[in-house]
Amino acid sequence: MFSANHLRTARMLGVAMVATLGLASCATYDDEFATINSRLDQLDTRVQGAAQSAESANQSAQQANQRLDQLESRVQQLESAPTRKPRG
Repeated sequence: MFSANHLRTARMLGVAMVATLGLASCATYDDEFATINSRLDQLDTRVQGAAQSAESANQSAQQANQRLDQLESRVQQLESAPTRKPRG
């Protein structure tokens, strides 16, 4: 029926078809990974922006706290100063 040569050719074609299907599925996975990586890059950029905004807000809050501390010190000095007698 089939010669050994025909069987070898059929096997080779089968292997080639499996390899082609495997490569095609790899391309699909590559596309999916590229999409996922792109989304991760976008998220990373957004996270970095949020971190920078948070750091800036933290610095502003620290400066505001320093100003409040200075005011508190000045208010305490004024409150503890001897009272003045009104003129007149």
